[in-house]
Amino acid sequence: MTQIPQPPQKKKLLEQFRDQIRIKQYSPRTEKTYVHWVREYILFHNKRHPREMAVPEINQFITHLVVERKASASTQNQAISAILFLYRNLLNITLDETALDFIRPKKGKRVPIVLSKDEARAVIASLAGPYKIMAQIMYGSGLRLMECLRLRVKDIDFENHRILVYDGKGGDDRVTMLPESLIVPLREHLKEIKIIHQKDLAEGFGSVYMPFGLDKKIPTGHKQWIWQYLFPASTLSPDPETKTMRRHHIHETALQRAIRDAARAAKLEKRVTPHTFRHSFATHLLQNNYDIRTIQELLGHKDVKTTMIYTHVLQRGGLAVKSPLDN
Repeated sequence: MTQIPQPPQKKKLLEQFRDQIRIKQYSPRTEKTYVHWVREYILFHNKRHPREMAVPEINQFITHLVVERKASASTQNQAISAILFLYRNLLNITLDETALDFIRPKKGKRVPIVLSKDEARAVIASLAGPYKIMAQIMYGSGLRLMECLRLRVKDIDFENHRILVYDGKGGDDRVTMLPESLIVPLREHLKEIKIIHQKDLAEGFGSVYMPFGLDKKIPTGHKQWIWQYLFPASTLSPDPETKTMRRHHIHETALQRAIRDAARAAKLEKRVTPHTFRHSFATHLLQNNYDIRTIQELLGHKDVKTTMIYTHVLQRGGLAVKSPLDN
């Protein structure tokens, strides 16, 4: 008896939503965040379909986040952006977004925590192994946490003393310096992780995630040495989509914890995070009288106003005010 082929089942709303996010080439982290907030929005309204809802329901949900859950400005903005993406890109529904303006919170300006040169060295000295090198790269080159973790072997240009940062925040690429003092430690580190990669290959593994569909353009690239992560995880793990066993990069929480413990060991009475090294990088370059535009390029800021925050850290505003107590 011939079986009649069944038509493919229509994907559920959240699966369709994921597809739209990937079409727009948003990062996996953004995808996870957006899906979370759309799911929360639907559950808050007792699983009503978003097509049945509009601005009033969005306002109710965001008000709930503010009043009941005490959500921060950045959290509110994430939720609003996720829901608006759903209506614009998946449901093709035009909302009166001006009615949302009153709940679009503005993030307050924050002066970043910065380490002195001695404090930065003390924290780095309390670290070991790959965590020490990662902290040195963030402090010596100004990389963000995830930019550092996502570095691959090919991104280190020893000959020209450069680090190539691909797909940084906002999807931009940039070049920053490779500190002279890191060349020898990095070369030694590469020898160690190459042994791990060769062992993985010998055991039938050695695969790494390839971005932007490069696995189709470079079919064997996922096992090539140059594409391996500079800071690989200690164990293999299944790819969330393909279930292929791969060696991903070290998880961000491991580096965050290592730096927090190192700051405690160095007896610093400051809240030190990986991003503190990036702030310190920019501030110390300003102290050395480097041009603000140069620092902007190294940090990958789109607007020089973002970089200008470090002039406030130095208390070198336009007036360079001196306290009357010090006169």
